[in-house]
Amino acid sequence: MRLQLSTWQEVDSYLEASRGIIIPIGSTEQHGPNGLIGTDAICPEVIALAAAAQCGALVGPTISVGMAQHHLGFSGSVALRPTTLIAVVRDYVLSLARNGFERFYFLNGHGGNIATVNTAFSEIYAERSFAPSGSQPALRCKLANWFGFPSVIEISKELYADRDGSHATPSEISVTQAAYPEAIKASNIEPAPPRPRPFYDADDYRKIHPDGRIASDSAAATPQAGHRLIEASAASVVTDYQGFLAEI
Repeated sequence: MRLQLSTWQEVDSYLEASRGIIIPIGSTEQHGPNGLIGTDAICPEVIALAAAAQCGALVGPTISVGMAQHHLGFSGSVALRPTTLIAVVRDYVLSLARNGFERFYFLNGHGGNIATVNTAFSEIYAERSFAPSGSQPALRCKLANWFGFPSVIEISKELYADRDGSHATPSEISVTQAAYPEAIKASNIEPAPPRPRPFYDADDYRKIHPDGRIASDSAAATPQAGHRLIEASAASVVTDYQGFLAEI
């Protein structure tokens, strides 16, 4: 069930049975010569929908722009400042809480979002803690990375070993190929070199990673691998989400 394809009456009916929602969050940033710019938003969205089909969860609209300032040296990349993303997450959660949602499960597709989203959760909890005790329903937020579940890591290691790298990985590109086979980009590129040192701003990132990738053999991506990764991650999301809802 997708929030944006539902009516308000259907959401009211959903809230009679559940106060939880899955919210995909990612980024809009370059993913090398054969990776889609929307990769980090596409992956959690596809996996969230697959998980929701199994457990009956409601999936909210994807937050598709995130913390990507270091990718702005590449055309098409879009970024939010940390303070902006904190405000977006806060307002998203409090908007839904206004009418009864209490458990917010963010499924993330971009490592650069993690610190900022957790800070947004802290802001939400602080705001409610300063209110009079018992005056507002308790809210809980959780952030999970689709690529961080043990089953997903195991498949990625089996398929790519140390060739997965850390940006524009064949694993994430495989997921987008499974989701959008019509958008697969042909590529004969060689594996990208590892990160020589930490990067800082967008110009520095472009200087040390000229084609955008970090230690990844992205040409090894296949839609078949993507289907395996989606299935594994979605199954883990179902278990993790249901456990989150069941927390006392």
